[in-house]
Amino acid sequence: MQARRAARELAFILFSQFDKKITNYSKDDLEDIILKSVRILTSNASDELKITVGALVEMRAQIEDYEADHETNIARPIGVANIPVPLPMTSDMTGRINEMIDIAEKALLALEIAEFTTLDSQNEVKNYAITIAEYFQKHHKEVDEIIQKYAKNWDLERLVKMDKDILRIALVELLYIKDAPMKVVVDEAMELAKKYSTDDSTSFINGILAKVIVDYGIN
Repeated sequence: MQARRAARELAFILFSQFDKKITNYSKDDLEDIILKSVRILTSNASDELKITVGALVEMRAQIEDYEADHETNIARPIGVANIPVPLPMTSDMTGRINEMIDIAEKALLALEIAEFTTLDSQNEVKNYAITIAEYFQKHHKEVDEIIQKYAKNWDLERLVKMDKDILRIALVELLYIKDAPMKVVVDEAMELAKKYSTDDSTSFINGILAKVIVDYGIN
C-alpha cells in the first residue's frame, strides 16, 4: 500500500470521528483522534479476522461431515479413512468464500494502515492525514458549499455522512493541496466509496467530482 493511500483512508476515519465543529480541533486533538482511530482499526481487524477464521473452521467441518456421510464412505469398512468425494455444487461455497475473502482483505488493509502510521519514520501517513483535516478546517464552508451546489436536489445535512466525508477529502486535495494527480484522487475516492458507503455512492461521488474538475479547470 502506498503511504498516500493509507493517509487518505486514515483521513476518512479521522473525519468520521469528529463529534464537534471542525474548527474546534487543535493539531494535538487531530493527532489524538488518529491514534484512537489506529487502535480502532487494529481492534476491528482482529475481530474480523477471528470471524473469518471461525467461518472457515465451520466450513471445514461441514465439508468433513459431508464427506463422511457420503454414500461412498458410508459403504466403506469402519475405521478406514474416508476418501475424497465430489461436492454437489460449487456455488454452495463460492459465495461464502468470497464473503470471507472480502472480510480478510479489509482486515489486512486496516492492519497495513496501522503499520504505515506507526512505523513510518517520516510520519508521512499521519502528517498527510492531518494536512487534509487542517485544510478542511480552513475551507470547510467553501467545500461544503461546493458539495451542496453540485449535489442538486440533495440537502447537505441529509447526505450520507460517509459520502460527504469522501467528497470533502477529495475536494480538499483537488482544490487546495493540489499535490496529487487528479486521476489518483478521484480513483481513491471511488475506492473509499466502494469500501465504506452504499451501492449508489460511487456514481454519485464520481458525478460531483467530474463536474467540479470541469468547472474549476483541474487537470
